[in-house]
Amino acid sequence: MTVGILGLGLIGGSMAKAYAQAGHTVLAFDPDETILSFAKLSGAIQGALTQENISGCGLILLAAYPEACIQWLEENARHISPAALVLDLGGIKEEICRRCFPIAEQYGFTFVGGHPMAGSHFSGFKFSRADLFQGAPMVLVPPVYDDMALLDRVKKALAPCGFGSFSVTTAQEHDKVIAFTSQMPHVLSNAFIKSPTALSHRGFSAGSYKDLTRVAWLNPQMWAELFLENRENLLFELDTYLENLSAYRDALAHEDREALTELLRQGRDRKQEVDG
Repeated sequence: MTVGILGLGLIGGSMAKAYAQAGHTVLAFDPDETILSFAKLSGAIQGALTQENISGCGLILLAAYPEACIQWLEENARHISPAALVLDLGGIKEEICRRCFPIAEQYGFTFVGGHPMAGSHFSGFKFSRADLFQGAPMVLVPPVYDDMALLDRVKKALAPCGFGSFSVTTAQEHDKVIAFTSQMPHVLSNAFIKSPTALSHRGFSAGSYKDLTRVAWLNPQMWAELFLENRENLLFELDTYLENLSAYRDALAHEDREALTELLRQGRDRKQEVDG
């Protein structure tokens, strides 16, 4: 199979390496010619993805920023084979699916929204690896929720990645949940590390500090776009968090041990509830 990949960052680069390692022909486009050259030298890709060879791709993976993925598909849809399967791998789904499903329908190929739940706080091709997705969950947003034949097709197409499980949802539900599970932790970590006390953490920090600050190291341009595209859902989570934080602050300010203990108990019990 010939696989076309848009974007050779951490996700796209890891996809390229996984498919190349499985013996597939991988073609890629990235605006950085240096990365393209390095990816070819490393064996992750066999050549550049162009309008001349797009039609030969049985699988196309869109691993750029959301707006870049949409624009690329708009510009190149007429060159994609009707037999091709196109998946995006971005962190939001509603805007991408809203604009890409009609494009696929117009030109006759199949588009499915996707979000691999794997990654790193490091970005870029140099941190990509063929086993990044081994055992990881993969979220799918198909145009038709209960099309079992399509879901089986997608799973087979993604087999070289080694995903451990697949979840099927709507674009709206995906973006609502991902605001809580992914975007909020990045906001909280990035804000938390701005305390002036952080400059004195060495020798005083252990696992909890490392866990909380790991994703403060992020790609500002990418996450800003994701946050803004999903702002309503993220604002809901932020407002909820701020409301809860104010309750802890009030208990501390009033030296209310009973209230503070109850708040902590509620948080512990919710953790037990959601984790089963």
